[in-house]
Amino acid sequence: MISVNELALDIFEEMVEYPEDYNVAFHQLDNGARIIDCGVETKGGYLAGKRFTEICMGGLGEINFRMGEIKGIPLSFIEVSTDFPSISCLGAQKAGWTVNIGNFFAMGSGPARALSLMPKHTYEVIKYEDECDYAVMALESDKLPSGEVMEHIAEKCKVDVANVCVVVAPTASIVGSIQVAGRCVETAIYKLNELGFDTRKIRSAIGTAPLPPVKKDSTQAMGCTNDATIYHGQIYLTMDAPEIVDYLDKIPSNTSSSYGEPFYDTFKAANFDFYQIDTSLFSPAEVVINELSEGAVYHVGAVNPEVTLKSFGLL
Repeated sequence: MISVNELALDIFEEMVEYPEDYNVAFHQLDNGARIIDCGVETKGGYLAGKRFTEICMGGLGEINFRMGEIKGIPLSFIEVSTDFPSISCLGAQKAGWTVNIGNFFAMGSGPARALSLMPKHTYEVIKYEDECDYAVMALESDKLPSGEVMEHIAEKCKVDVANVCVVVAPTASIVGSIQVAGRCVETAIYKLNELGFDTRKIRSAIGTAPLPPVKKDSTQAMGCTNDATIYHGQIYLTMDAPEIVDYLDKIPSNTSSSYGEPFYDTFKAANFDFYQIDTSLFSPAEVVINELSEGAVYHVGAVNPEVTLKSFGLL
């Protein structure tokens, strides 16, 4: 069985050895737990964002950057590919662990979830668990975790606290923008899983989304980073599942009742209450599916350049 924690640990160790190459800072706490600051008190950058996203995906994703355009405006884009979409996206990258200890709050993702089984139902569905002495986790937060937080993670993962390895970046940072846009493929896999589709039948996945500009505060950044995928995420899935035809019209974000305005505006109108937002909004804009058993190709959804540029402050 592939160990997402072992694969991510190799990436983490490289960043520990050469922090100056990534514009990050390495910290080791008194209890032995290790932290890489990728944007809280450091600059971070594209290379740190690449590694952060690879860690989120348990070392099973390939991350690249390119320049592109939206309505003639040059923008940077991220490209994400994986041959293990169910494990990398749901078993690792999914932000399925809320870490709330004392005055510390973060959304947790990454391979440590496959040790803690957070949430357990996800791992029952994809039939995957990891076995590793190290827990590697990614935290989306504007604070660095304390020893108490790291001990909590160790307890949930059933590992020694000295073997807990965490990368941290705020949403409103270069690495934060990259790692959220880097979830473009995950949103498609997540959406299909929520619809009851067996994501283990997806053989390969590739996707792209524009890299959102870094905003001043975390709430605005959350809106901007989500919009990159909701309004301009483009995904290509290869699978062996003729039953996908029953799910096609429910996949793209434009089927949501909350679709149509930048996410920050929608969130604000809902009094910043996630429960008032249709969760089906958290989907890619456009998806192409190559179904192998029938040799069929399906296309659903469409990008929305106007809302994307409006969200980015370019329209």
